[in-house]
Amino acid sequence: MSKHNLKFTSIYHDYKQLVFNVALHYLQNTEDAEEVLQDVFLKVHQSLDKFENNSTLKTWIYRITINQSLDFIKQKNSKKRFFIFGRKSDSEFEVNNISTFEHPGILMENKEDAKILFDVINTLPDNQKTAFLLSKVDGLTNPEVSEIMEFSISSVESLLFRAKKSLQEKLSTKFQEYRKKK
Repeated sequence: MSKHNLKFTSIYHDYKQLVFNVALHYLQNTEDAEEVLQDVFLKVHQSLDKFENNSTLKTWIYRITINQSLDFIKQKNSKKRFFIFGRKSDSEFEVNNISTFEHPGILMENKEDAKILFDVINTLPDNQKTAFLLSKVDGLTNPEVSEIMEFSISSVESLLFRAKKSLQEKLSTKFQEYRKKK
């Protein structure tokens, strides 16, 4: 096995769970997260020789994972818009109906609340969503989030403040609607 492949295998084993978890936070679906996991490690494999140690390997992999997750969401949303007008053929399924909430780290009795929470998180602008997920879901410090996002610490703090404020407003409305239904 070549030195490149040995290094890649080691990186894959060290970071596959991190990549999967980050992708899952963005996508809330295990199949989608596994697809992003494959895409991320394909990119890592292709770019490993170009990695210049300007940041840590972990930071670099976080950036690739976040970008792949956001790209996946954009791609999926464009497919949804396309299929709103109906099916192209009998063999194609309607993407609109695949919106499932599937996060294995959340207990069954909390799935409905978690779905509401992630639905609201998904309405945040990408930078706020990324800062919030890295900080509050992954538990990273503001300096770590700053390095991954390539923003100043004060910018990260501002993004987190705006994300929390927006989430509080939207969640209070969502949960009031949810309680009225019960």
